[in-house]
Amino acid sequence: MQTVAIEGKLRSEFGKKASKATRREGLVPCVAYGKDKVIHFSAPPKAFKSLIYTPDFKVAELNIEGETYRAIVKDSQFHPVTDQLLHMDFLLLIKGQSIVTQVPVRTRGVAPGVKLGGKLMQTTRRLKIKTTPENLVDHLTVDISTIGLGKSVRVRDVEAVEGIQIMTSPGIPLVAVEIPRALRSAQTAAAKEEE
Repeated sequence: MQTVAIEGKLRSEFGKKASKATRREGLVPCVAYGKDKVIHFSAPPKAFKSLIYTPDFKVAELNIEGETYRAIVKDSQFHPVTDQLLHMDFLLLIKGQSIVTQVPVRTRGVAPGVKLGGKLMQTTRRLKIKTTPENLVDHLTVDISTIGLGKSVRVRDVEAVEGIQIMTSPGIPLVAVEIPRALRSAQTAAAKEEE
């Protein structure tokens, strides 16, 4: 599991005015919460770069004035025009306490439908899971070596991992092999010739 270290300093004032003042200082206001603990802190925007601008799932190691906490990103807010990072929400990882989060889906193998000229389309990139911090994984895997032309694999085909419950509906397609228009018209023409 990849971790990103973030150095932060505690905030004593909260609310819109305090958040705006924090942003004027060039820092991002943040909050980390879990069970009965809430920590308000701030950190520079570049500290979050490798945490949010990536398709990978990473755990944040928050170092706030000498105290260290493990957490995951729960939400990030951006300015609608400038794309400036405005606020970060973290969920503290507490041993034995269940969390709900989203992890990426990775494919394994080569689809036979692609070898026949089909186009591989990954429609769902992340799955919602429920687990405890001890069983947390950075991705789930689905085998695509059985997908033919016009076929797909669904959430139910994802390889089971002990201690992880997939919350996403099992019928949702993850990866499909689409038949390109040129190949479809060639198949139709061949079928007509056989008649």
